[in-house]
Amino acid sequence: MSKKSRPTSRSAARLAAVQALYEIDMVGSNTDQVLREFIEERWINIPVGEDDTITAKTLKLDNGQFTELVRGVLDRQVDLDAMINGALSDDWTTERLEVLIRCILRSAAFELLTLSESPTKVVISEYVDVANAFFTGGEPTLINGVLNKLAHVLRAAEFEGQAHGKESDTP
Repeated sequence: MSKKSRPTSRSAARLAAVQALYEIDMVGSNTDQVLREFIEERWINIPVGEDDTITAKTLKLDNGQFTELVRGVLDRQVDLDAMINGALSDDWTTERLEVLIRCILRSAAFELLTLSESPTKVVISEYVDVANAFFTGGEPTLINGVLNKLAHVLRAAEFEGQAHGKESDTP
């Protein structure tokens, strides 16, 4: 997803999760059906790279992470929205956000909250990359700002050393 490196199966899981969450939110599709279709059919035909040289056929989807992200977001949506609302400016709520922005923020917030093996900087960078794939305006900047605020709360230990001018020893 990043311009600096090739997408990974985890990158693919993040992108697919956002797309699945968008479909579930917009159409009201059955979660199990959407998960099954992405894993068995849809992902294979999605171009992943900007120039279509990297396709889903060459980039395997991390099915476990994909499923965990989608189900986790749906199970904890109320809590995630409350966290996101706390990171938005006072006059904004998740309900006011465009659906795709909401899906990106929810998926990233869930990952920051529950998947501690994913490095914070990687999580933020990859979800900003997802936003850049869909938006050309200020949306990726908004997403980056909200995710940075969330990360400082959800993974405060990673930022403690940086506040004192040194790198944290925490991975």
